[in-house]
Amino acid sequence: MNWRKLFAPVAFMCLALISLPAQPQTPSDQQSRLDSWNKPFKPFRIIGNIYYVGTNNLACFLITSPAGYVLIDTAMQESAPIIRANIEALGYKLKYIRIILSSHAHFDHVAGHADMKAATGAQVIASAADAPALESGGTKSFHPLNPFKPVKVDRIIKDGEIVRLGSIALRAHLMPGHTEGNTAWSMTVEENGKKYDVLFAPSMSINPGVKMINNPTWPTIADAYAKSFQKLKSLPCDVFLGPHAPFFDMEAKVARMNADPKTNPFIDPEGFRNYIAGFEKSYNDQLQKERSGK
Repeated sequence: MNWRKLFAPVAFMCLALISLPAQPQTPSDQQSRLDSWNKPFKPFRIIGNIYYVGTNNLACFLITSPAGYVLIDTAMQESAPIIRANIEALGYKLKYIRIILSSHAHFDHVAGHADMKAATGAQVIASAADAPALESGGTKSFHPLNPFKPVKVDRIIKDGEIVRLGSIALRAHLMPGHTEGNTAWSMTVEENGKKYDVLFAPSMSINPGVKMINNPTWPTIADAYAKSFQKLKSLPCDVFLGPHAPFFDMEAKVARMNADPKTNPFIDPEGFRNYIAGFEKSYNDQLQKERSGK
């Protein structure tokens, strides 16, 4: 196994999401990190009718059909000008966004939901477990992070349920752990006469300060993570995407695709397996540390 390849896509996670800083971070440090995540990135077609419209780090995906569009994640509220400009740069109009979905209800992925819903009239669809966080602006969560503008959830999605819009069919796979309603979305696309399983993978990281053992706000969180890892491993995946661009090595893949347009490096089932393995190792390492009292 190529261990360098295994951990390269999750290096961002290790540095920014899991490892507690050696020194306490100041608000200025935190803002600098968020600013570094919120830089423009040229939008592009990934495969089939799926487009990347997010920032350099915060992934947002536009899925198109003659009946309208589905948008997965809206990034931070400050990301709105980038997301809107990217959609329009591709030749698509905001008013045709009919559905807004979420990977999970953290501010860096859903803080733009309220404004995007107001601008488009789109339905917001989410899991029952993440809906309270969305509607409370992030305050009703087992581990609240930065607050954001609340947004009304129009429809609750169940595990295994399909969201349809014209020719688009996205199946929800609930993966509790990172948030209560952490969700993977799967669909099938056709490219050059061949069908591919696309998976918008959930975040499987553990936020700083979250305990796997004796967690007072979610006593069974370790078991939830374990079950989600097993479930994630069972899903078919040819094209692997995720809520943060570094999770699926987005910039390097774009560079490879630009260098050789006949190839599509986003068809990456091995990268998906490596993604799971890297996060699961971090999960097991934290369990071991907590059990040993370190």
